[in-house]
Parts: sequence; C-alpha cells; structure tokens
Amino acid sequence: MDLHTAEAADQLLGEGDTPPVHEENAEGTSPFLLTADHYGRRLPHALGDLGIAESELVRHIGWDIGIAGVAERLAKLLDAHLIAQRYSRLVIDCNRPPTAASSIPVISEATAIPRNEGISDGERAARRREIFEPYHHRIDAAIDRRVHDERPTVLVSLHSFTPVYAGVARPWHIGALYNRDTVLPQLLLKHLRAEGDLVVGDNEPYAVNDLTDYTIPVHGEGRGLVSTGIEIRQDLIADQFSQQQWAERLARIFAEIELELRAERLVI
Repeated sequence: MDLHTAEAADQLLGEGDTPPVHEENAEGTSPFLLTADHYGRRLPHALGDLGIAESELVRHIGWDIGIAGVAERLAKLLDAHLIAQRYSRLVIDCNRPPTAASSIPVISEATAIPRNEGISDGERAARRREIFEPYHHRIDAAIDRRVHDERPTVLVSLHSFTPVYAGVARPWHIGALYNRDTVLPQLLLKHLRAEGDLVVGDNEPYAVNDLTDYTIPVHGEGRGLVSTGIEIRQDLIADQFSQQQWAERLARIFAEIELELRAERLVI
C-alpha cells in the first residue's frame, strides 16, 4: 500500500465535518495574536461520541468552557487576529506535544474515553494530520506573514479552568502562565493585581513547560515572541454577559500593556 492509499484508509474528517481552524478578524491591526487551543468541542462523525455521554463532553474535559465567547469579544475589542481550534481536546489536544500521553487521552480526569483505547498508529497520525497540524500550521503562517510585513506580534494563548479539581476548590480568578519568557506574564500579573478585586495566579493553576504544552513553547518562545498564557476560571465566564465583562477588562489591560511594551521597544 502506497502512502497516499494508507492516508486515505485512515482519513478522519469527511463530508459534513467542520474544518478544524476557526478565525476571527484575520486583518486586525493589533500586535496581539490570540489563540484558543480548546475553543470547540466538535467530534468527527467517524468517531461517534467517543463512547462517552453528552454530559461528559460538555464538561471541561471536552473543551475550555466560556473561552470561545471571551476570545471572540476580545479579538473584536482589540482589533486582534484570533486563531482557534474547533475540535474537542478528547480527539487530540492541540496544546500537547503529539508525543505526550495526554495528546489523545484514554482517561481524562476520572472519565474513561473508550474510543481512544488501542487506536492504530494510522488513526493517531490522521488525528494529528487533519486537526492538530492544520491549526498549528495556520498559527505559523500568520506569524510568518506578520514577520514578512514587519508587524509586531505578541502571542496570547487563552484558556479556562475548573473552579474545583480533584475535590479541591481553586481560589484564583485568573492566572498568567509562562515558561522561560516572563516579560509579558510579569506585566500581566502587575496589571491584574492592580485591579484590586482579583485573586491572581502566578503560573497557577498550571505552569507551562515543554513536556505538557505546545502553543507557548513552540509559537511563542520558539519564535522569539513576547507571549503569555491566560487561564480564567470557568464559573466566571459561564454566560455572555460575564464573557463580555472579562473581554472588556482584558482589552483595557492589554491596551495599557501595549503602551509599556512600546515604551520598552519590545513592540515597535
């Protein structure tokens, strides 16, 4: 069997399936480039329901609840380009290195994902080829275009987190996440703390690293971009009104941060 035939045999997305990449405001003038790795919870028709109940798919294990609404509104307020991924992280997690065990999870939190058990190398490759790679190639292409056009790029990866994990309540309202590059995270932490009404996580509830994350290490640090991850607690962005409030707050903060970055000549 030649390569083309093998790929066709393991094709994942078919007629009626949605393209994996969602974009808003691609011609936006802001230096901020927004990404949302867990924006959607769609499933390819070929995978059915992955063997789990709908009540599980709508939980955090399926997607980042509320972040789609925040990301879309923030892109509009900042006039920023948003690149997002429509498929559930249970199909393939677009913020995990494909070599990580959690890339295609067989269990997420305490929920078993039967359809992910014992999948072939071909199916694993198809999920990467048809969902993971188009998303990250689009981010790469957008950055390449901005570099070519001599436009500054500040990468912000948007996520949300559960208010309770493993029975333990999480006190943070929002967190700034980072690995090696601390320039933007420290500015963001300063401004968030100055709000006065927020419990702010410094690399909480998660910390970025090369083994468990992809977007910030590869597209941010790997491309030499000023970058940060953001996590917002899901119960605070559960409806359209709260999503708009958070988008407005973040847009105001990022407008102030942009001025500081320009003053430091980190954005020119």
